Amino acid sequence: MPEYKAPLRDMRFLVDEVFDFHAGYAAMGAVDASPDMVNAILEEGSKFCEQVIAPLNRSGDEEECQFDNGVVTTPKGFKEAFQQFADGGWMSLSVDPTYGGQGLPHSLGLLFSEMIGSSNYAWGMYPGLTQGAMAAIYAHGTEEQKQAYLTRMTAASWTGTMCLTEAHCGTDLGLIKTRAVPQADGSYALTGSKIFISSGEHDMSNNIVHLVLAKLPDAPAGTKGISLFIVPKFLPGADGEAGERNAVSCGSIEHKMGIKGSATCVINFDNAKGFLIGELNKGLNCMFTMMNHARLGTGMQGLCLGETSYQGALKYATERLQMRSLTGAKAPDKSADPIIVHPDVRRMLLTMKAFNEGNRALSYFCAQLLDQLHADTAEQRQEAEDLLAFLTPICKAFMTETGLEVTNHGMQVFGGHGFIREWGMEQLVRDCRIALLYEGTNGIQALDLLGRKVLGSQGKLLRGFTKLVHKFCEANAAHPQLQAQFAQLATLNKEWGDLTTKVGMAAMKNPDEVGAAATDYLMFSGYVVLAYFWLRMAVVAQEKIEAGSGDAAFYQAKLATADFYFKRLLPRTMVHRAGVEAGSESLMQLSAEQFAG
Repeated sequence: MPEYKAPLRDMRFLVDEVFDFHAGYAAMGAVDASPDMVNAILEEGSKFCEQVIAPLNRSGDEEECQFDNGVVTTPKGFKEAFQQFADGGWMSLSVDPTYGGQGLPHSLGLLFSEMIGSSNYAWGMYPGLTQGAMAAIYAHGTEEQKQAYLTRMTAASWTGTMCLTEAHCGTDLGLIKTRAVPQADGSYALTGSKIFISSGEHDMSNNIVHLVLAKLPDAPAGTKGISLFIVPKFLPGADGEAGERNAVSCGSIEHKMGIKGSATCVINFDNAKGFLIGELNKGLNCMFTMMNHARLGTGMQGLCLGETSYQGALKYATERLQMRSLTGAKAPDKSADPIIVHPDVRRMLLTMKAFNEGNRALSYFCAQLLDQLHADTAEQRQEAEDLLAFLTPICKAFMTETGLEVTNHGMQVFGGHGFIREWGMEQLVRDCRIALLYEGTNGIQALDLLGRKVLGSQGKLLRGFTKLVHKFCEANAAHPQLQAQFAQLATLNKEWGDLTTKVGMAAMKNPDEVGAAATDYLMFSGYVVLAYFWLRMAVVAQEKIEAGSGDAAFYQAKLATADFYFKRLLPRTMVHRAGVEAGSESLMQLSAEQFAG
């Protein structure tokens, strides 16, 4: 298994130099988030991830979770690592101090989440789902619910889940059959079955707080009749701790392609006691708080596993000897040259590096937007909310698509050894594959971006981002070293708007045009978004070199990778543009019967 080392230099480059998190923290009055505190979190967090949970990654994959008559046991060491996580106060980083948190900016929690995900993504699902559940309770719960649940979830003695999917419905949640019947004491009796519930049952915490979508008997049809309920595994007792067992049980766990250390459960509710969170029939709105949190986290799964794969591939490429360089021996004292000298291996490594570092920049930009949601002015909050709404489906889909490509390249660098389990590279591919499926498939994300976010807002959400790009390109149009790249980005930024108009006009005549264009449109968008962030990084790197700042090799590598991205990866937009412009005819002209030949 690749030995993960947190990429602290690259993380600090973004935090300190590109996005200046410290100025943002000062502006929001986060006095505790000092540069020393940020550095301490990165240093101590990296130690926990590298030394405690990374060593459990491969063993967790091999052992998997075990199921016995409703009881789920996590792989050896998972429970003990979670206790260390709880004892270290890591769950409380960004939580409101009212409920036992440290009150630090949300962006700091995201930085730590990246290191967790790169170290052991399956293990990270347990705190990750809990944080999403906490976000929903914090945003929509009553004060009594917050005191009852958030304080213990903050301490990581209780964990959380989100229960949406049923066997007959995934994306179309309006079809759910789980029922909630009002009771005389103000609670609800929930009956039904949910599938694919991550962290639905395990042995790592004293209680599991399920957030469950269900319908009242007289609820309106479709998604307008969905409500959200808190259904704990153990009902809180008089002392607030886990008390009487609720009528919630685990029917089975799934046997999966990857993330095998994460318990994916069938959860059954048999007149289980639940408590309404938010308003009746507004459950989907409440759950979106959690789903958006989860979608950003899922997008980062592509970055996390891609980073670990890159580290393994880079080490192997510098050590593995095969053939001689086409331009002459580079290691004449050895029997052959290390494979990193070969152009095709470099193509794979640079593709991995370019996507990882670009995706990290996109993630950290979104992290700052999460902080801005708590800004003083309504205008700042709305701006952040709009940008996050636009970028969330791109983060989820583009980062996972490219993350899978990265992990595939990582396995390919190893040649036949990459296909062998003992090297650990194939596990990263398997663990990454689910990210394209859950939290809304990437096809659904594409429809959300083009149909709901862009066309649904009459282009407003798109313009919010393209204006940032336009102003940046305009200000740097004559940049001495990067002029060509700025011109390339400016052209694509204009094409983005023109392409959107074409799809919108075509969709007015035929709604299928949106579905036909959506995936290519999202990928086109993702490549342009990453180009923007690569130029932001390149500008800073060039400034540092000219100023004679230290670490010149690091900044030169940034410029070289940006050059590779613009010359080798950004031209993929031409293919995606052609796909969008091809329309729906070639997709829809075949009848269903003709697919069988």
